[in-house]
Amino acid sequence: MGVVVVSGGTNGMGRAFALGRAERGDRVLVLGRNRERGEALAGGSVTFLPVDLSSVTETRQVVEHILTKYHVVDALTLFANAVAPRRIETAEGLERTFALYYLSRYLLSFGLREAMDRATAPVIVNIAGVGVTKGGVRWADPQLTSGYSVVTAQLQAGRANDLLGVGFAQRSGSRARYVLYHPGFTKSGDRSPLPLVVRGLLAAVSVVARPVADAVAPIHQFLEAPPAAPLTAVDRNKRLPDSFPTLDPQNAERLMDLTEKLLG
Repeated sequence: MGVVVVSGGTNGMGRAFALGRAERGDRVLVLGRNRERGEALAGGSVTFLPVDLSSVTETRQVVEHILTKYHVVDALTLFANAVAPRRIETAEGLERTFALYYLSRYLLSFGLREAMDRATAPVIVNIAGVGVTKGGVRWADPQLTSGYSVVTAQLQAGRANDLLGVGFAQRSGSRARYVLYHPGFTKSGDRSPLPLVVRGLLAAVSVVARPVADAVAPIHQFLEAPPAAPLTAVDRNKRLPDSFPTLDPQNAERLMDLTEKLLG
């Protein structure tokens, strides 16, 4: 039995994974903003910690709470994301997709390393879009103050997560194995914020989407048998080489520097 943290665990793949870990006997800490869904999950070996992960302040607070309450964290799984058809700026002045989909994962990954390094075989699994080469970090304008679109925002945060895996392996000094995992198109997630036309298109192609159970199965395997390498990138069932274009170590160093500056 271990302690598993699941960000974005109140819906979709995160919820399915959290329930799966509880069934396997783990103590599961579910992080999410939706209190109704979170409280419906809570009970037994599942604890719901309400937090708006698009807030740097709240994410730091939940990290401190976990470090205070739990001496050891065995695994961290990162699912939290939400699409925003229009640019939304958080109270801290950050573009919301970047804050939620990337910065929260940075803060949780580096923030929980102290507790993770006490585990026997610690592992972090970042569920994003590794293997996709489209998009990139807007180095001069990461907050997308101009040229915003939902696709641009999602692709930028996705590529930032690729570099986060590399940056964590390079900088953290942690014993935790870092896994970047792209599950492919999955029958999961809340599409209600999307325009009606986009929702219709997604519904049309969902017939070929992977069932949630199939998409989360490899994540259970990563926890039960963590890879030996500090960083592993898997696009569906394909292991990607360290030389994959989106895993560039120099860009990872650049992003870590930029992130530290953004977070002050």
